[in-house]
Amino acid sequence: MAKMKAIQVSAPGADFELVEVDIPEPGPGEVRIKVEACGVCHSDVFVKEGVFPDIEYPRIPGHEVAGKIDSLGAGVTEWKVGARVGVGWHGGHCFHCDPCRAGDFVNCQNSPVTAISRDGGYAEYMTANQHALARVPDDLQSVAAAPLMCAGVTTFNSLRNCAARPGDLVAIHGIGGLGHLGIQFAARMGFRTVALSRGRDKENLAMSLGAHAYIDTAAKDAGEALSAMGGARIILTTAPDAASMAPLLNGLAIDGQAIIVGADAESLAVSPLQLIPGRRSVRGWPSGTAMDSEAALNFSSLSGVRPTIEEFPLAQAGEAYRRMMNNEARFRAVLKIA
Repeated sequence: MAKMKAIQVSAPGADFELVEVDIPEPGPGEVRIKVEACGVCHSDVFVKEGVFPDIEYPRIPGHEVAGKIDSLGAGVTEWKVGARVGVGWHGGHCFHCDPCRAGDFVNCQNSPVTAISRDGGYAEYMTANQHALARVPDDLQSVAAAPLMCAGVTTFNSLRNCAARPGDLVAIHGIGGLGHLGIQFAARMGFRTVALSRGRDKENLAMSLGAHAYIDTAAKDAGEALSAMGGARIILTTAPDAASMAPLLNGLAIDGQAIIVGADAESLAVSPLQLIPGRRSVRGWPSGTAMDSEAALNFSSLSGVRPTIEEFPLAQAGEAYRRMMNNEARFRAVLKIA
């Protein structure tokens, strides 16, 4: 059987290994993808450290995938060999559970997760459910499209579904892998975009990405600063730091909302007195379905949103992961495979 190169984790906490394994065959309702690029995401820690339940090892990580279909499984009629596609965290849906029956596919109770339920994109080939595929526009290179399948769709989808309208003040907390995309999306959606970060070193970057103002959270109280600007309709918190999120709520406008996409296991300390006056609220937001990812890709193509990336060959996945985990990558690490 033909072989391919892949990066696998043999057990929770084990180092990444470059191995040769059989090229997978697509099952019914699946396609095989020749992977061209795969983003290295903070959520890859779930596979690397085994902190997600019921992962079977060895496992190939990677859920920010871009490539081309090179084989179709039985029953696949809507996709063709050669089509450029992306695959994200959402690996498909069952169509039968109550959320699916209501059309809420992202909350499918039986949804497979790319690189958790099945092998992901740290490899030359992977298989995917046909319902997990997003079309990639021709003018988006694969190395740019890959991070948009997770970091991109998460920030784009949360903002396009929020209560803000063009002209409203929207604050983006954190300028990293998620935040540098959130600033671009917010500005291009017509929001008055304010970037929040600690220190002045990212101010020029934030403005170049489209921010209309910058607040140094180390120099001033960000909540007070936002209030002085009239209050934020939306604060999108992309930095995975619960302790820094709570004070921001004081900067929300009437009916303002904090949307949390920066995952942190620590508790969020919020006083009821921060929420009751002004009817303020806090909500979380997951990434999105394949159609949401396709919308993020199309919007990025039309508006010029692009991730800032560092490219690595497949064999250097360990170094890419290390730089990402140490917050050294600027701002998305991507494995260029083909």
